[in-house]
Formats: sequence, structure tokens, C-alpha cells
Amino acid sequence: MPLRPLPARLPRRLANLYLGLITYGVSMALLIRSSLGNMPWDVLHQGLAERVPLSLGTVTVVVGVLVLLAWVPLRQRPGLGTVSNVVVIGVVVDAGLAVLPEPSAMAWRIAFAAAGIGLNAVGTALYIGARLGPGPRDGLMTGICARTGWPVRWVRTSIEVGVVLTGWALGGTLGPATVAYALLVGPLVHPLLPRLTVRDPAEVAAPAA
Repeated sequence: MPLRPLPARLPRRLANLYLGLITYGVSMALLIRSSLGNMPWDVLHQGLAERVPLSLGTVTVVVGVLVLLAWVPLRQRPGLGTVSNVVVIGVVVDAGLAVLPEPSAMAWRIAFAAAGIGLNAVGTALYIGARLGPGPRDGLMTGICARTGWPVRWVRTSIEVGVVLTGWALGGTLGPATVAYALLVGPLVHPLLPRLTVRDPAEVAAPAA
């Protein structure tokens, strides 16, 4: 499964990528500490972490690797961003959980959840805008769609419902913040993505007079 070739404007793309992944990992930690509900895949990650002697970040990495292996029969090609996604987010979420307190007051829990959703949208737009390869979970979705012809919304919904229900059954936190994330993150990413996408020189060059 060879990596994609590296594109132009690499330093800017790398800055976007790693800032985005760090922001994404912090957003995960904030939502987890809110105890009001995790992102869909984190419901699964947390549920698994309750059952095995591994940190949540380590479980996130392991699940990412397993999902990436599922790309092989789908003939998806990972990029630098794909591999970085697997490693960096897991490391950052463990670091975030180590330093963030567990608020007891509902006002602080809501603030953590709101900050987590907002930062997640920024982080998503940054790392997707780097255009160095999708995350393993996004690539799984697009790979299934490409191989089957099924609509993206059905595939994504089926995958996320499956991981949420499995994670919840294992003890992961499903709550109002999970629903808020599902409803809000797409509309938040939509206006951010064109502003944070790194364009190739040919794309940003002014047209000839």
C-alpha cells in the first residue's frame, strides 16, 4: 500500500496538518472530560479502553491501524496525513486527558463540550485542508463508497451508528454532546474548509489579463 506522492507547498501543508491534528486531539480530550458525550468513534475508543489495559490514546492508535488495514482490500492509498492522523491524535488525546481537570459544575462541563466541538471543526478543516491524505476512518468511508457505489451519507451513517452502539455497549459515554457534535460539526467545518485549505501555486495564481 504505497504512500501518495508529496505535493507542492509542503511546509505550509505540514504546518496545517500537524496543527490540525493537535487541535483535533485536544478537542477529543475536552469532550471526554465534559462527560456529556463523546464523538462517535470516541464512544467506541472509550468503551474499548474500559475493557483493556491500555490508555484511550493507545486504543485510538490501535483502532486507527486496524481501520487502515481495512483500506488494503478497498485499494485506498494513504498519505502522510493518514499515517500522522493515526499516531498524533492518540498521543495528543492522552496528553490532554493528563492535564485537563474533570469539571463537576455543569456550566464548566458544557463549556468543555462547546470548546471541544468548536476546536474539532477547526482541527478538521486544518488537517483536511492540508490535502496530505484523509484520516483512516474517512478513508474507510470513501473507499467503501468507491467500491460499492453506495451513497456517502448511508455509508457514513451506518459506520458511525455501528461504532456508537458498540462503544456504548462497552461502556463508552453517549450523551447530548454526541448529538450536538453530529449536528454542528459539519456546518462549522463547511465555511472553515475553503479558508484553511492550502492551494497549489497554479490554483492561486491570478488569471492572465
